[in-house]
Amino acid sequence: MSIKEKLAQYINENLENNFEGIIYDIDESCLSETSFKKCEQETSLQKKRLNTIGYSSARKNNISLDKFINENKEDNKFQKLLFKYIDDRNLKDSDVYNKVNIDRRLFSKIRNDINYHPSKETIVLLAIALELSEDELLDLLRSAEYSLPNNDVANLIIRFCFQEKIYNINTINELLYDYNCKAII
Repeated sequence: MSIKEKLAQYINENLENNFEGIIYDIDESCLSETSFKKCEQETSLQKKRLNTIGYSSARKNNISLDKFINENKEDNKFQKLLFKYIDDRNLKDSDVYNKVNIDRRLFSKIRNDINYHPSKETIVLLAIALELSEDELLDLLRSAEYSLPNNDVANLIIRFCFQEKIYNINTINELLYDYNCKAII
């Protein structure tokens, strides 16, 4: 079976319909006209209560919110994980960014700026350069708050390429092109 036939089969087996599994939560007490007016009045009353909380209470909430953020803020997981993968593979930075034509300045920004948040496409390119497994790719994406959900053909093609250990950018882009998806470079 050719790689394109395997990809077509993989997409057919894994593509999820965007509308399946959606559950609509309807408050049935608001369906009749009189009940609807009552629900509307209750919502309006709740809004008025929120508006009358006052400055001191809002200030207190901001302090507790700041405290919560500071206590739960984590270091840049993406940056740590990326450079762990590079070190584990005994690669130089230039080996990584040159393999997938990432600009040296962009790579330097990723290395040195802990607040920099790269695009999903950049992370996929780095994963290709490092020849990560599918699980490692997903971990790297997750560390930057991204994912590859099964409701998008392009995501499935990328996942398929990592499963099949296809790390050639031209081959990946050709498979994306075959399905009318945007190339990753």
